[in-house]
Amino acid sequence: MNYSILDLAYVMKGDTFTQTFEKSALSIQLAEDLGYTRYWVSEHHNMANVISSATSILIGYLASKTKKIRVGSGGIMLPNHTTLSVAEQFGTLDAMYPNRIDLGLGRAPGTDALTAQRLRRGILDYNYPFEQHIEELELYFSIENAQSKVRALPGEGANVPLYMLGSSTDSAYLSAKLGLPYAFAGHFAPAQFFAAHKIYHENFQPSERLAKPYMLLCANFILADTVEEAHYLSKTMYQSFANIVTDHRKPIVSPEETSLENLSKEQLAVVQNMTAFSFVGDIGTVKSDLEQFLRPNPVDEIIVSTNIYNLQKKLHSYQLTAEVFNTK
Repeated sequence: MNYSILDLAYVMKGDTFTQTFEKSALSIQLAEDLGYTRYWVSEHHNMANVISSATSILIGYLASKTKKIRVGSGGIMLPNHTTLSVAEQFGTLDAMYPNRIDLGLGRAPGTDALTAQRLRRGILDYNYPFEQHIEELELYFSIENAQSKVRALPGEGANVPLYMLGSSTDSAYLSAKLGLPYAFAGHFAPAQFFAAHKIYHENFQPSERLAKPYMLLCANFILADTVEEAHYLSKTMYQSFANIVTDHRKPIVSPEETSLENLSKEQLAVVQNMTAFSFVGDIGTVKSDLEQFLRPNPVDEIIVSTNIYNLQKKLHSYQLTAEVFNTK
């Protein structure tokens, strides 16, 4: 099974933006050495603890620090952009780093309503034509568009595979209809995974891009040498989700600074639901838990989201996670 990484460019308390990006560079370099398939970054805006807002620029930076690992978006929130600009940006990346760039697409804003309004110059389309814009994007990438009056240059003829991102049955239906690989956001919105898994596989229509279904699942992974240490390190992740629930968007804190006991029962329940797809423990525990989870719900690829405060502990978790996938 392929295994990959989603990096949100988390800002740790005390770190500068520069240090945050440097940590991402160290992470992707290790990921390449450990055999991870791809390394994705996600588009978010107006958040003090996540700075992957200029997603295509960050992709270029990370690709420049590596040689062969695939780098891409998990994802670009298409309603925030014109399809032409996305095709040009990712066409440029493909020209610089041939056959290494992925384009994952989502339809959520990746931010709050006011910021989304600013990104879209005051226009919020609640009936956003996502399917139509995906088809537009594919046209810009195709050589058939060469005779058009509007062309993506670079972009035309680029080898940039598209991935549909989602956390709902709607996204599963659309991925299946368009014959696209489907990446499910189980790391924060796992509730509809089982229904989406069934819908995608039962309704998949082969396309020029993909002959059979290909499903990726993003989940949280916190590994350490002992189960006890892994659970201790995971406090940072749970606090980050608690901050989302309580609308306190601030830099990521160490396990010592977490305060989950301040949550109400209702808030704690929301955090637990959001983090239901979290694999926390040592190699043996996580391998067993993952195999048990995947047996009735197989996927083609796991995308690993790891939110650990200490960089060395985070890199070690990536190493242990790779061993989970490489140990028979």
